[in-house]
Amino acid sequence: MTESEPRPHRPRRHLMDPANPRRRSAPAMSMTSVQRWVMSVLAVTTVGHFAGGLVVAAVFIDPARQGARIGLTVIAGVVGVLGIAAAFLIHQRNPLTPWLVAGLLPAVVGFVLILG
Repeated sequence: MTESEPRPHRPRRHLMDPANPRRRSAPAMSMTSVQRWVMSVLAVTTVGHFAGGLVVAAVFIDPARQGARIGLTVIAGVVGVLGIAAAFLIHQRNPLTPWLVAGLLPAVVGFVLILG
């Protein structure tokens, strides 16, 4: 090779070569699967924020109305459990699972805050 001859083009390894596409190593998720995951994450976060709001409302209620504070905290626990169950139903799985205990987390935090 002389000075006047151009060097042959050698593609860089980290760039895509349209003439030689690479095969995917893992199968891609289907559109339905992605939609289910997005919907379940939205359901759990939306319901979780609602349950958290109920706990915040229970904390700021007058301490003389202890029954109302406990009632809102119980409702927050029920709403949290229903949010977890909704995520399992979106994935067409049995909603009666040990993961339902995670839905009680807002109620546990609420009872610690209002009773502690």
